[in-house]
Amino acid sequence: MQKLPIGIQTFSKIREGNYLYIDKTALAYDLIENYQYAFLSRPRRFGKSLFLDTLHNIFEGKKEYFEGLAIYDKWDWEHSYPVIRIDLSGDFKTLESTHQTVLDILEYNQKRLGVICKDVDTPATCFQRLIIEAYEKYQKPVVILIDEYDKPILDNLENTQRALENRDFLRSFYVMMKANDAYIKFAFLTGISKFSKANIFSGLNNLTDISLKPKYGNICGYTQNDIETTFLPYLQGVDLLKMKEWYNGYNFLGDKVYNPFDILQFIDNDYLYKNYWWESANPYFLITMLKKYSYNLANLENMTVGDELLNSFDIEKLKLEVLLFQSGYLTIEKQIEKRNRIEYKLKVPNCEVQTSLNMLFIDYLTDSVSYQTQDDIYDALEEEDLQKFQETFISLFASIPYNNYVKNSVGEYEGYYASVFYAYLAATGLYIIAEDVTNSGRIDLSIIMHDIIYILEFKVDATGALEQIEQKKYHQKYLSHNKTIYLLGIEFSSSSKNIEHFSYKKVT
Repeated sequence: MQKLPIGIQTFSKIREGNYLYIDKTALAYDLIENYQYAFLSRPRRFGKSLFLDTLHNIFEGKKEYFEGLAIYDKWDWEHSYPVIRIDLSGDFKTLESTHQTVLDILEYNQKRLGVICKDVDTPATCFQRLIIEAYEKYQKPVVILIDEYDKPILDNLENTQRALENRDFLRSFYVMMKANDAYIKFAFLTGISKFSKANIFSGLNNLTDISLKPKYGNICGYTQNDIETTFLPYLQGVDLLKMKEWYNGYNFLGDKVYNPFDILQFIDNDYLYKNYWWESANPYFLITMLKKYSYNLANLENMTVGDELLNSFDIEKLKLEVLLFQSGYLTIEKQIEKRNRIEYKLKVPNCEVQTSLNMLFIDYLTDSVSYQTQDDIYDALEEEDLQKFQETFISLFASIPYNNYVKNSVGEYEGYYASVFYAYLAATGLYIIAEDVTNSGRIDLSIIMHDIIYILEFKVDATGALEQIEQKKYHQKYLSHNKTIYLLGIEFSSSSKNIEHFSYKKVT
């Protein structure tokens, strides 16, 4: 079997070293043929850099690397083009360091292309001169490939002023592509966030965002077909359904895909189920957002947003749902066409993200992460021991420091108590449905187990939680499932900051 390309993002290394490569060149060819300026947004470690490097080798005419691939007999290998490659993965904690990093990158491109940019005093003018000088030397239009175009901004989300300074710098830098369009054959930018054209691509009105174009939905990531064919020899004895639940589920309107980093690490670590992708970065910017605003975390499983929201990223008005989607912590469950507009229902993509994300939330909401508490919750539900379930949560709320309560609104359901409940249940890996729709209303939370279903209703400083479930007959939705059903009414007191009343009923 071919070696696995673990940690390798260089196309030539993969081909020269006979590493496994999932052929994306048909999509690369389609992209080149149909667009001059294109942009792709994908979460981190999704294969953007490898795809960018593949384009680099195509435009430089490296025919020897493409034998046996889809593009091999389609591309004219007699022609090559000068490529300006910009990888913004350096230090951007100050505006000065951003300037210097970009100047260093441009200097490297000058050396590689054998040109000198004279009489330049800013990175933007240097970029302009580089485009023109490369065009004049090679008598060919230039190809521009920019990886992580937004990192100077994302590195500074906790410092709005610095993020805005870097955004303004990047705007003045990228506008040089429009000013020098006559010298450019193709430009491709990748990143995580999707800033509006007015924010960062001012004037670059011919830039096409392919991030959610269905035909490019598989441009990064591994499909289920890849797993069941190309990867199958590497997965002998693996429960493919369990692996799918753990790592599949990302949807960019093509097939549902796996993050390549997860699959390669899973195989390399002898099929040990771990949170590989999650652990490869620090997602604590989410905690910064939670500290700034109040959220009912249960809504993460029942969120519908407009097309304009997913395609915007405003530093001064950051929205948690936008950050979660663009960073890969939420994905698209389905696209909805409604009254001449497009909406997207979002969801957590898979078990890895569900457990990891909610462990992060638990740490923030309670100042601690207790695996014993999670085990007690799961065991109580599995054993139908609702007295133990009640005692576990009463003990949990009693242990939470007082100052945690002031971070969220506690005067209504859409606040702190529901978020703690949701986070702990979701972190156990249980299948839960928030705001579960019935023909008579919405169930606050449903827990679906192998042979048991729990229906939960929450109230804060109010009574009648169990009575509401019975009155609205929420359980009828699940009668045909032939499972034991429990109705749970949980009432909180904002003064005692704990469960005031807990009642339940078994439906026979």
